[in-house]
Amino acid sequence: MNLEEAKKIIENEKLTNYVMFSDGLNKPDKIVIEEEKNNWKVYTNDERAVATSVNFYSSLPEALDDFIERLRGDKAYRDYLNR
Repeated sequence: MNLEEAKKIIENEKLTNYVMFSDGLNKPDKIVIEEEKNNWKVYTNDERAVATSVNFYSSLPEALDDFIERLRGDKAYRDYLNR
């Protein structure tokens, strides 16, 4: 997946609670994708903004796949809680 495809998915599926490519921005309960030393890092921040479940990728398409999968899971979880 490329960046434009990821952005379309985010918009079409109304995915929220994420931070894309913002250095130094650390917010609680967010899913984050960022570049780090020519690699891509995808992780989830917990309620105290501590990074958990950190994965590193050598290609952006792989990182975006993980990022979108996490966002979809987060949306499904939040929808379940709001029933």
